[in-house]
Amino acid sequence: MSRSIFDEIKDLVTEASNDKTKEIDVKSTLEIVKLINAEDKTVADTVAEELPYIAQAVDLIVQSLRDGGRLFYIGAGTSGRLGVLDASECPPTYGTDPSLVQGIIAGGREALVRSQEGAEDSAENGARDLRETGFTAKDIVCGIAASRRTPYVVGAVEYARSIGAKTLYVTCNPRSEMHIAVDVAICAVVGPEVVMGSTRMKAGTATKLILNMLTTATMIKLGKVYGNMMVDLRMTSKKLVERSKRTVMMVTGLSYDDAAAVLEKAEGHVKTAIVMSLAGVDQAAAKAALAQHDGFVRFAIDSLKE
Repeated sequence: MSRSIFDEIKDLVTEASNDKTKEIDVKSTLEIVKLINAEDKTVADTVAEELPYIAQAVDLIVQSLRDGGRLFYIGAGTSGRLGVLDASECPPTYGTDPSLVQGIIAGGREALVRSQEGAEDSAENGARDLRETGFTAKDIVCGIAASRRTPYVVGAVEYARSIGAKTLYVTCNPRSEMHIAVDVAICAVVGPEVVMGSTRMKAGTATKLILNMLTTATMIKLGKVYGNMMVDLRMTSKKLVERSKRTVMMVTGLSYDDAAAVLEKAEGHVKTAIVMSLAGVDQAAAKAALAQHDGFVRFAIDSLKE
């Protein structure tokens, strides 16, 4: 078994040795960080090559969520942690229910703070953990595995596909080696790491950029952004309370006190406050217009003005 795994991973790009850093162990501190920085600079351009696939993935996520489904990230190690992180940021930023975007990591919650590397080796556990969320054909899963081969992730994705759900995959190995059947594969080949096999580095950075795009673009397409401002955020901290007021002020031109007043009338809902102010209507009319236009502030205001 060990030999077969060795043969499986020895030729992976993410396990290769980086010729540019083979003498990094004898470099000065400044030279070390310069080498790391130089490699990091290549990541964004590599991700840019995958933008058409990222856009396809966003469209599939949007369709699933509009049809009543949920988005699940699933991964192990760094990949799993990045998925959980991205999912956890959606409720405070976009006012989503915590169940709408979820992250699953091999080894469970403990793996978020303490490595559980052996947890990635079971395909059956990946399928089980996804199934235990109540995952259905309406939902969509995004497997995350820099190496592509992680059994836990592959098992979950194969289970999702077996019940008719849409499937995505984020990896840092070439598309030509992507032999897992999915609807969209995103293959950001960032090349060998500064420290051989340390995929928390360039591969992790690429993954973070991709996940940021997936959820941010999805939320924009779902009407949770007006202009370039988040207008569905939840006022769950003092910072978010003040950000809500500032957003209303910037969009409407209201003073601080007037923005606070209209937010109070809108029961703290930024979208509703903006529509009330710019369309000159009460809370009920603003909420009705937003509901009619799928939560899009711009369309709600235009319809009320007409």
